[in-house]
Amino acid sequence: MISKKYKKMLEGKSVIRELSEYAAVRGKEIGYENVFDYSLGNPSVPVPKEFTQTMMNLLSRKSPAELHGYSPSLGIPSVRKKIAQSLNRRFDMHYTENHIFMTTGAAGAIAHAVRCVTVPGDEVLTFAPFFPEYHPYIDLTGAVLKVVPPNIEDFQINFTLFEEMLSEKVAAVLINSPNNPSGVVYSAETIQKMADLLRKKEQEYGHEIFIISDEPYREILFEGAESIYVSNYYDNSLSCYSYSKSLSLPGERIGYIAVNPACVDSDLIVSMCGQISRGIGHNCPPSLIQLAVAEVVDLTADMSVYETNMNLLYDKLIGLGFTCVKPDGTFYIFPKALEEDANVFCRKALKYDLILVPGDTFGCPGYFRMAYCINTEKVERSLLALDKFIKTEYGNLKV
Repeated sequence: MISKKYKKMLEGKSVIRELSEYAAVRGKEIGYENVFDYSLGNPSVPVPKEFTQTMMNLLSRKSPAELHGYSPSLGIPSVRKKIAQSLNRRFDMHYTENHIFMTTGAAGAIAHAVRCVTVPGDEVLTFAPFFPEYHPYIDLTGAVLKVVPPNIEDFQINFTLFEEMLSEKVAAVLINSPNNPSGVVYSAETIQKMADLLRKKEQEYGHEIFIISDEPYREILFEGAESIYVSNYYDNSLSCYSYSKSLSLPGERIGYIAVNPACVDSDLIVSMCGQISRGIGHNCPPSLIQLAVAEVVDLTADMSVYETNMNLLYDKLIGLGFTCVKPDGTFYIFPKALEEDANVFCRKALKYDLILVPGDTFGCPGYFRMAYCINTEKVERSLLALDKFIKTEYGNLKV
């Protein structure tokens, strides 16, 4: 008999993926350049030329066994050391290679981190709006994801509701800043207040409460945004990272967990991750990509296009009468729809070949997400379609 649990999951397919698939089909009909596909957060900027050169150098100079053989289960030691040194330089931390565990992207990092610090029945809190895949990431471990409702004024944390939900059953808090889907960066004040509250609750409940910090957009910050490294504020923290966005390498699936050296059992957690890998079949991220990212560990792709695109969309949306918190980073914007049901709003947009993602699965009904990691020229053309959509379906709402 096949698994009823995973069979049941087929009924809840990813809305983002379904819309992306629709956009691909529609693109075959009218040309994909005419489909304004804001569904999928797939980085569009080229990888740094240094990364490409590094790959060529490795392929021409290293032995096939070194490049294509199995990585050690915790990751290649020299790679882990270079990542630790980079984090120490940038964020004034004290990592060693023994605090770094290599993973298949941030998803792989979260999968390990949750299993390290929870047991079945524990609760993990996260904050709306949130990445909907957190549900399978958490719920399939036996822990239970619970979502703190959003603070729609600025998409910082709703601390009143957070404290109400922060029961003795909570073993971890999963945060994502810069945030998918809102683009908001949690302020230093927000992170400090959260850290202070968690320390108080650790003492009250007599057990650790870990922060699992999901950080794939850490380098995509816009003018005026402050770079906040959560582990500078809270000892019991695990940073989950991916090079998918910073180096535009989503298909290579490489990332890591960085275990705060100050956290409880910090000397054991990376080795525990190696044991977790045995149970979930994660073993050994690709050796070649590990070696390559280690050589460009302080570089990023040129991501300035994302801020350009954000400003174009934000200005247009505000001009059309939308309510929208201006993003501090990422390549997402999360406006309030022009009617109560964002699903209806997004279905209407399809008539204008605008592919928008309703906010219900992000824990924020009535809003919608636009992933603007596309060419600026296409963003500019989409503004005409957006203008036509709003004025035809809703009249001229400009105030």
